[in-house]
Amino acid sequence: MNAARHRTAAMIGLTAVAGLTLSACSEEGAGNIEVEGLSEVSGELQGEGASSQQRAMDYFASLYEQAAPGSTLSYNASGSGAGQKQFIGGEVAFAGSDSPLKDDQVAEATERCSGNAPLHLPMVIGPVAIAYNLGDIELTLTPDVVAKIFNGDITEWNDPAIAELNDGADLPDSEIEVVYRSDESGTTDNFMKFLSASAGDVWPHEHSKAFPSGTGAGAKGSSGVADQVKEIEGSITYVESGFAEDNGLGIAKIDFGNGPVELNAESVNTALENLEYKSEGNDMVVDAEKLFQQDGEGAYPLVLTTYEIVCSSGYDDETRDLLKNFLKVVLEEGQGEELANLGYIPVDGAFKDKLVDAVDSIN
Repeated sequence: MNAARHRTAAMIGLTAVAGLTLSACSEEGAGNIEVEGLSEVSGELQGEGASSQQRAMDYFASLYEQAAPGSTLSYNASGSGAGQKQFIGGEVAFAGSDSPLKDDQVAEATERCSGNAPLHLPMVIGPVAIAYNLGDIELTLTPDVVAKIFNGDITEWNDPAIAELNDGADLPDSEIEVVYRSDESGTTDNFMKFLSASAGDVWPHEHSKAFPSGTGAGAKGSSGVADQVKEIEGSITYVESGFAEDNGLGIAKIDFGNGPVELNAESVNTALENLEYKSEGNDMVVDAEKLFQQDGEGAYPLVLTTYEIVCSSGYDDETRDLLKNFLKVVLEEGQGEELANLGYIPVDGAFKDKLVDAVDSIN
């Protein structure tokens, strides 16, 4: 077993342990977490949206139930587009989304929030893997080559452009089977933004939550694309790293311009150190183009900053307090090793402080 497979097996083991731990906590440890400043309220908090953060939400829900007895989270991982629609329609208290609201949606959300602006809180940080099924082959790609694969311009695994980046690798003489998200997805939107920012004219498509279906086959949700690649030898997809690790898929190193970079916590945090925002105040919309254009040594900028989209004000008192309690628990208790074991990057430092201030501002 090569080094990459050892790392994958270790991560799968850690995830399994984390899952057992969560189950034990939910069944035996309710009410044993103390978080300062929680309101005395109980009930069900409803959210909907990005499947990329589904496992994080499952973990956060268990912590929430322990810290706020009588409170539960119901999160429907239906995809970013559906989550935004349900939030704007007033059906849920918050939307999970891998992409911010568009200008017309901001106007609609402001109306839903009784004339108050929505806030984008990037609380779940998930690196995106270029995941593949090629046995024990360790693959290096560039943004240009990734763009050509997903646009159907490179169709064989032993194409010279791939072979040049992987000298000595026993690349098969077989077709590349592209798998993409069939549902509207913020992961797709961000992946396409990444290709536009880092591969330029090589990627001819405007970014969208819907992947251009001219190349490959679709599967629904993050778990769906990962499961499909696991079943199809010679296939490739874009998916949050935890889903790739859980399925034992290969994860490509990406050469962004300063040599191949492995996807790990250190390389992601190197990219996050230079995070900038397009919005002001407590609305934290990340400047994705600047993030994706990074080519610094050791930085892996292909990262999803998944938002919890909330109202800055306008909730009834019970919903507001349930929401703030949940977000406080996430920030105070959910940013540790257990979250990392699930394939996410815990928030810390000034970035976390800014999130805490934004949550406190909800009224």
